[in-house]
Amino acid sequence: MEIKKRVAILGGGPSGLFMFKRLVESGDTDFVVTVFERKNRLGAGMPYSAEGACDEHITNVSGNEIPELVTALDQWVQHVPKDTLDKYHLEAKRFNEFKVLPRLLFGQYLTAQFDLLQKRAKEIGLEFTVYYNTEVTDVIDRGNTVLVEVDGSEKFEFDHVVICTGHNWPKKHEGMIPGFFDSPYPPSKLGLQLNHAVAITGSSLTAVDAIRTLARHNGTFVKKEDGELNYELSAESPEFKMVLHTRNGMLPAVRFHLDDSHLENDSLLSDEEIKAHIKANGGFLSLDYIFEKDFKLPIQEKEPEFYEQIKDMRMEEFVAAMMDLREKLDPFQLLKAEYAEAAKSIKRKKSIYWKEMLGVLSFALNYPAKHLSAEDMQRLQKTLTPLISIVIAYIPQSSSEELLALHAAGVLELIPVGEDSEVEPVASGGAIYHYDNRHVFFQTYINCTGQPHLKFEEFPFKSLIKDRTITPAKLKYKDPNIGLKDQQQGLAVTQDDHGDYYLRVPGITINDNFQVADAYGALNDRIYVMAVPYIGGYNPDYSGLDFSEEASAIIIKSLRA
Repeated sequence: MEIKKRVAILGGGPSGLFMFKRLVESGDTDFVVTVFERKNRLGAGMPYSAEGACDEHITNVSGNEIPELVTALDQWVQHVPKDTLDKYHLEAKRFNEFKVLPRLLFGQYLTAQFDLLQKRAKEIGLEFTVYYNTEVTDVIDRGNTVLVEVDGSEKFEFDHVVICTGHNWPKKHEGMIPGFFDSPYPPSKLGLQLNHAVAITGSSLTAVDAIRTLARHNGTFVKKEDGELNYELSAESPEFKMVLHTRNGMLPAVRFHLDDSHLENDSLLSDEEIKAHIKANGGFLSLDYIFEKDFKLPIQEKEPEFYEQIKDMRMEEFVAAMMDLREKLDPFQLLKAEYAEAAKSIKRKKSIYWKEMLGVLSFALNYPAKHLSAEDMQRLQKTLTPLISIVIAYIPQSSSEELLALHAAGVLELIPVGEDSEVEPVASGGAIYHYDNRHVFFQTYINCTGQPHLKFEEFPFKSLIKDRTITPAKLKYKDPNIGLKDQQQGLAVTQDDHGDYYLRVPGITINDNFQVADAYGALNDRIYVMAVPYIGGYNPDYSGLDFSEEASAIIIKSLRA
C-alpha cells in the first residue's frame, strides 16, 4: 500500500497560494494536502481583501513584475465582467501587463488562480481538502508527526506543516483608547468624518493607505481640465488635516518602469557563489561583498556614468550621498520631481536602474541574511534599510498625484521628528506626540510604520514555544570584542560556552529551507515557516509575492527530498 505524505498549509493567502502551486506543479501525487483558511475565500490574504484594502487602494506592482501563476494578469482582466471593471474605472482593451490594479480586484485575481490550481490538482490526481472559516489555534510537534489544532479543539495529524499565516498587526491600545489606531487595517475603520488634525506615524505605503481612505471621507478629489488633481475639503470637515511624522523627514519614491522581475535577474550572485563566499569568510556573509556584487557591478553595465560616481564608495558612503540629496529638498518638491521622472521612465519603458537594483539587492539579501554577522545585520538595519524602505516603496502614480493635491490644499504635511520621538497614548482618547521638546496632542492617532518584525514571544502557536520546538533567532558576532561592548551597552547579547557572542534578533530561528530549529540547534523537517512577521530577524525584507515564490520553491525541494 502506497504511503502518502500528509502536508498542511496553514493559511490560504498569497503564500499559501504559491505553496499549493508548487505542490501541484511538482506532479507528485504522493502528497495529501490540507489547506486551513481563517476566512471564506482563498488567495487574497490580508493585503488584497477587505482586511487590508478598500476600493481606493491599489497595488504597487504590475503584471510584468509578479511571479507566474496559471493565467497572466493582463489576460485575466480581459475576462472580468464589465460592471466590475466599471466599478474600478478600468477598460479591458486599455489594460496591459505594465499597469497596476486596485488591490481588491487583484485579490479576485489571486482567488481565481487558486481555483484554477484546485482544478489542476483534481486533473492530476492530487488529493487535497480545503477548510474555510477555520482558525488554526495551535501546532504541536510530536517528534515524528505534527498535530494542528483548529478552533481551539479539533486536532489533525500531518507529516509536514507549512505555516503561511501572513500579516499580523497586534493591538496594544486600539479598542481601549478612543481615536488611537495601532495600524490602519482594516482600512474601513478609518472611514471617519473628522474636523481636526490626525497624527500619522510613518510615510510608507501603509501611511498612503490611511491617507487615501481618510481623504475620501473628509473631502473630494477633483480633476481640472488641464488634468491636474485638486482636493477640496467637505463643509463638515473644515479643520481636517493629516500630519505625517517620520524619523528621516522623507516620503517614499515614486513607482517607475521596472525592467526585470527580481526572480529573473541574471546579474545576481548564484547560490553556489554565496555559499563559497560564506565558507571562505569564516561562515559569514559579508554585507560589503554582496553590496559590491549584487548592486554596484550590475550598475556598471547598465548605467556606467552612475557607476563611475559610486564605484569607490563603501555602503555607508553611498547611502549618505543618496540620503543627502533627499534631505536637501522639501519632501513634496522632491515627490513632484520624482513623479515627473517616473512618468518619463514609464512612457519610455526605461528603468531608473540604480533604484531598480536597490530593490533587487534587498531581495537578494533577504534569503541569505541569516548568515550575516551581528555587526553586519546592525549595519544593514541602521544604514541600508532606511534608504531601501524609501526608494523601493514605489508609490503608484495616482497615489503621488493625491499626496501632491492634498499638500497643495494644506491638508497634508510632513514633520521630521528624529529617533527619540515618542507617542504617548491618552486614556481619554488620542495621543501626545513628543519630539524636539514639543508635546502636541492629537485627538486621532494612527501608527502606519508597516508590518512590525514580531518578537519570538509573539509567535501564535504557543505549544511550539512551550515545548522548545522553536527558539529565538540570533546572529553570531564576528568580533567578540564588539559583542562584549554591545552586551555592556544593554543590547540583547548572550555568550555561549565557547565564548562566542550572539545578538538576539526578532522572530524565530529557521534554516535555509525555512525549517524551524529547536533549543539544541536540531533542525526540524516537519515544520516550515513562511509567515514573514515571525522570521524578520533572518528575513528582514518583505518582498511580497516574490518572497512567496522563492520560499515555496525552496520548501517544495525539501519536501520532495
